[in-house]
Amino acid sequence: MKKLVVSLKNSSEVMDDFKKALKKAKAKKIKEPHYEISFDSRERFEKFARNIFILSAIIAYKPNSVYELAQLMGMDLSNLNKIIIFLEEAGAISVKRKVVDGREVKTPTVDYSEILIDLKAA
Repeated sequence: MKKLVVSLKNSSEVMDDFKKALKKAKAKKIKEPHYEISFDSRERFEKFARNIFILSAIIAYKPNSVYELAQLMGMDLSNLNKIIIFLEEAGAISVKRKVVDGREVKTPTVDYSEILIDLKAA
């Protein structure tokens, strides 16, 4: 499984990291893929940190739908949906959509086995 790094960086730091990674890729010095989410605002970083327990629940319960996850966690479905959308947009989870009995079913999955928080940037 993959390792995800979560950090808080401004746009110039992100661009510097991208330039370094591009140079390494061109020189073929990258040994393994690097997955990182860099937030540029403290509010979004803190929102991610507050909701990291949902990632653990997805891994533990392996729900077939967001509705099932809400039931298992005892959470309001609309609140959980908002958090799921945020985590999907950030890249922390993927949501597979399929139609079952005429209804769209969204199944959240976490593709990472480890999440590291980069505090030196925060």
